[in-house]
Amino acid sequence: MNQVAFSIFGYDIRWYGIMISLGVLAALVLAYWNCSRKRISFDNFIDIFIIAFPIAIIGARLYYVVFEFDYYKNNLLEIINIRQGGLAIHGGIIFAFLAAYIYTKSKKMDFLQYVDIAAPSIILAQAIGRWGNFFNQEAHGGKVSYDFISRFPDFIQKGMYIDGTYYHPTFLYESIWNLIICLILILILHKRKEKSKGIVISSYMILYSIGRFFIEGLRTDSLYFMGLRTAQLVSIAGIILGLIFILMIAKRKNGIFV
Repeated sequence: MNQVAFSIFGYDIRWYGIMISLGVLAALVLAYWNCSRKRISFDNFIDIFIIAFPIAIIGARLYYVVFEFDYYKNNLLEIINIRQGGLAIHGGIIFAFLAAYIYTKSKKMDFLQYVDIAAPSIILAQAIGRWGNFFNQEAHGGKVSYDFISRFPDFIQKGMYIDGTYYHPTFLYESIWNLIICLILILILHKRKEKSKGIVISSYMILYSIGRFFIEGLRTDSLYFMGLRTAQLVSIAGIILGLIFILMIAKRKNGIFV
């Protein structure tokens, strides 16, 4: 598997970066469409994005480095090298939401309105970005037999054949699950009532966390905290918080949906 797509003036452009860039572009196109349908300012959305996105990248890297610090403490320069992966989505999401919350509050914008718009775009970017893991041959699961992997397209088989062994294409499982979530969130966004702001991002937290919990159990490169898979712990927290938020929204007058 060649991780390099092409080179410009001797500088390698990797598939990992290309897939992340495509994910961001697709996310912005979807956000534009959703803003138009909901009559929400896309210019304001872009302002939030310009603040939140770079902070999300920093947060995703810091999150990963913290849990792999035994390696990075002796390789400090590698901390800024993200070309071969090492971005943890949970860290990115947490930092992005904090940045968006602080910015929207400072500008007196409706935080929930904009994160509801962002939720389908975030999960779409995740679905596409997972293919960067494929090209890096990372974020895969445990060993599988040829009989198992033969059910997948030939290029998946080749990509998951690493050092003479076939592995679970967990990146693919998550990508498909995320695309399904994206469609569900779009439907919820356009069906919810005005007083139900927050229902979309809450649904995102629950649905993504459910899928990530089970898929994480198959992976071989999990980050750990006190012997437990960090992503599974965060997923449990995401499910609980999402359910709490939905219960709070449901208690508002006039229900949740149109």
